Amino acid sequence: MRLRDRLRYWFDRTMDRGTPALIGWLALTSAVLIALVTVLVVLLTDTDTEQNGGWAGVAWMSLLRTLDPGTMGGDTGSVLFLGLMLTVTIGGIFIVSSLIGILTTGLEKQIAKLRKGRSRLIERGHTIVLGWSDQVFTVIDELVKANQSERRPCLVVLADRDKVDMEEQIRARLAETGKTRVICRSGNPLHRGDLELVSPDTAKSIIVLPRPGADADIDVMKTLLLLNNRAWKPRRPHVVAAVQDSENLAAAKLAGGESALVIDADDIAVRLVVQSHRQAGLSTVCTDLLDFAGNELYMRAEPALTGATFGQALHAYELGVPIGLRTADSRTLVNPDMHTRIEAGDQLIVLAEDDLLIRPADERPRIVEDAIVAKAGRLAEPDRTLLIGWNARGTKVIDLLDRLVEPGSVVDIAAPGRPDEAIKTARANLSVGHKPCRPTSRASLERLDLGTYQHIVVLSNDDVEPGHADDRTLVTLLHLRDIEERLGDPFSIVTEMNDDQNREVAQVTKADDFIVSSRLISLLLTQLSENRHLHGVFATLFDPDGSEIYLKPASSYVPPGVTVNFATVVESARRRGETAIGYRLHGHSHEAPTYGVTLNPPKGTDLALEARDSVIVLAES
Repeated sequence: MRLRDRLRYWFDRTMDRGTPALIGWLALTSAVLIALVTVLVVLLTDTDTEQNGGWAGVAWMSLLRTLDPGTMGGDTGSVLFLGLMLTVTIGGIFIVSSLIGILTTGLEKQIAKLRKGRSRLIERGHTIVLGWSDQVFTVIDELVKANQSERRPCLVVLADRDKVDMEEQIRARLAETGKTRVICRSGNPLHRGDLELVSPDTAKSIIVLPRPGADADIDVMKTLLLLNNRAWKPRRPHVVAAVQDSENLAAAKLAGGESALVIDADDIAVRLVVQSHRQAGLSTVCTDLLDFAGNELYMRAEPALTGATFGQALHAYELGVPIGLRTADSRTLVNPDMHTRIEAGDQLIVLAEDDLLIRPADERPRIVEDAIVAKAGRLAEPDRTLLIGWNARGTKVIDLLDRLVEPGSVVDIAAPGRPDEAIKTARANLSVGHKPCRPTSRASLERLDLGTYQHIVVLSNDDVEPGHADDRTLVTLLHLRDIEERLGDPFSIVTEMNDDQNREVAQVTKADDFIVSSRLISLLLTQLSENRHLHGVFATLFDPDGSEIYLKPASSYVPPGVTVNFATVVESARRRGETAIGYRLHGHSHEAPTYGVTLNPPKGTDLALEARDSVIVLAES
């Protein structure tokens, strides 16, 4: 290879090094130009050299003229000297212009690089959100509320999207983030190198969000595998994730390892539909428990109550409601037997607006003994439920209903097609039928004889795009509400939605509509990211075999219209083996945002509950 080709190759390699190499070449060119002019002036103009301080003075003059062409305006001397100064000045113009261009280009590249979100994060105790979907806005909003009492909280989002676009969407959807700094980084959570951008070793927790689409669970499992196989220094933050398909739950748990919490979003949605459609107002209670805006669950050690029973602990707080125990051996007991002893090392699970607002009682609250209603047997009756629409969760809804309803109950499926598999399956308590129906047709809905049903469930259509499915569901819901008002409010409705924004639109119809959406899963993920031990509590509350949330008639606990304090309601529920956590006033059931629901009232609060009001309790049945 010729020397010329080698030199060109070497020059090309230096140019590939970017802005620093270009500045270096300009500096070298400037030095050569100044040195050449200085040598020529010294060799060819003795008088001018002496007048300007020798070769050092000439070199200094050349440097100044290279940097500032205007300096030449005051030069005097021979024609040759002025010509050489003009030469160095003209050369300087090109060099300085090139330098400015290179610096501008280099600065723009650096700004563009920063805007891409590829710089490495240096934070400690931050929460990492991996992935991007509509759920991210709910997660950020809830973490901002949870971090209000923290010092310099930080939340980091890593997604394969443009950093600036993510930041603009967050600002558009969330007006304020308070003290919480929300930092976005652009990268693929499935790539180990991109994961290092968000400093996972020093994070407090990691939330893995599923992306929109049919293969969302695949990305979740791959991310969990990446996190599980990573060498953590010095410790591994706890990881929470959700899968959309119940069949992928076992594989996702295996991918995440023992330290990761993976929840079944599909199963939880089904359980919320089934539990809420039979109890008006349960939607507000569940939302209050899951978000950070109202009451939350805290785990609190109370050495002073060691040796006391759980029933005695119910009256140990003026503000704050114990709902269970987390034992020293990490077992979670929700609404345990009232005679359960609190042992050393146990923690009380307390419902409170804030851990700083939990207020122990100085003395046992006054109980109005005459106002406690003796427990009476309740005659259970079969249910008649109508499912409008059909999707993959329909069979699960029916199977779970079969475990909860009384023998002789009926479920009819109102859908264009006949789901033969769900209808032909034999069940212990339910008989399942089918009625042809177009859910968006008013005439078709009126032919269903809706007044004969106690509960109606509207399922989202999985065969169309989620937004279009929500539009259809909203139309069906509006028809049902109009028919219900005409019939005199004979049934309750629970509606399934896909998009949280559509849920907010649909809620204007009536407070009793429990809208199941990705928002609830986002709320649960956020709660678990802040306290992983709450997983056992929510798993029990959503499990039909354990203690669940019920809204029971207030008349079963205290006489209607009699003024009592809430401590009396708690005592009445305690004697039934139940934990009272609040009440619902039927007269305020249409008033946002609480819809008549009050959780964790002060024990001394006086109230007069009417026959149609409800007491919110944790009970096994």
